[in-house]
Amino acid sequence: MAIRMRTQWHTRGPKSIEDRAGVIGFNIWKIANEAWKRMEKEGFRVGGDQQVITLVMEMVAFLVQIADRMVYGQMDEAERARFINALGGHLAATVENNMFDLFGPGEYRKSLIDTLNARGADYAEFDFPGGTPSYAALRYLGDKMAEAMAGTDSKWVIEQVIEIEAPEAVKTIRRLVHEVLGIKLD
Repeated sequence: MAIRMRTQWHTRGPKSIEDRAGVIGFNIWKIANEAWKRMEKEGFRVGGDQQVITLVMEMVAFLVQIADRMVYGQMDEAERARFINALGGHLAATVENNMFDLFGPGEYRKSLIDTLNARGADYAEFDFPGGTPSYAALRYLGDKMAEAMAGTDSKWVIEQVIEIEAPEAVKTIRRLVHEVLGIKLD
């Protein structure tokens, strides 16, 4: 995935876990959007902006789960909770800003938070050996993205997600979390 990650600060001094979560959240949004852009170039079409946002939010929820699995056991539980809450808050603000630009005023944060909570519970049922998603987790993401594309020609979306988009996104998020938080890669 040829995405330029922003992992450096222009100011000196120690960075809080919330600062680091903001950097990771910013880049998760970029990774998820890039996955959609690549799918669009491959000929996948959606019915409108709402479907695109739904697809991006599914990928965002998946990447948050990867980040959480990476920090589990490498941060104490209080610090991990701060990180995940700050990450979710940053992403909710990003979704709100983007949806405001597309659709005008509305309550958009809740939509992402609800998706993150629901997918967090769903992904908890899957194995992530060595911090990477199992085939079942990848298939679940593919199914959710195919559901979001319902009503369009999405015949091969599951295969695209499992074979191309998710593995690239996982590789990128793992490198990002490692660089920003210093988390060991398995």
